[in-house]
Amino acid sequence: MTSPGEGSAEGVVDVDAYRHVMGRVAKGVCVLTTTSAGQDHALTADSVTSVSLDPVLLLICVETDARFHDAVLESGTFGVSVLAAEQRRLAAWFATPGRPLPGQMDRAPHTRGPSGVALLDGALAALECVVRDVHPAGDHSIIVGEVAAARLGGDPHAALVHFRGQYSALP
Repeated sequence: MTSPGEGSAEGVVDVDAYRHVMGRVAKGVCVLTTTSAGQDHALTADSVTSVSLDPVLLLICVETDARFHDAVLESGTFGVSVLAAEQRRLAAWFATPGRPLPGQMDRAPHTRGPSGVALLDGALAALECVVRDVHPAGDHSIIVGEVAAARLGGDPHAALVHFRGQYSALP
């Protein structure tokens, strides 16, 4: 095993090793949503992080090649639904590459927030955000959103987490 701070012989970290290391960081699973040109866009994500309480900001990381990337920048708003463990099939669906855009929300019971974004029913919590900043970061963009609305779901359930490339439940 490579020691911390060490890379390959060329001084570049092995991408597969990095992927495995980051897979050992347990992360909550969310579905990000936006509406652009009358079309819903959604994406499963585990890169959602609180940034600030004054103002209330969070960040999401979105691959620049993802359809969601351009849609969220165009719309300027997005939703975050924090998934419960029983929503694993929705996480898998919204992580499916190349799924058709029309009708993709038909599999996911949802309501619309005041901004018009879809928020998944049964989620542990939901947020609506307005895009404030975008920072290029390799093959992703770090999108900072100002939280416009936050709501808790009903009875707390086990959370859906991503660990070692698999979904699990966290009570």
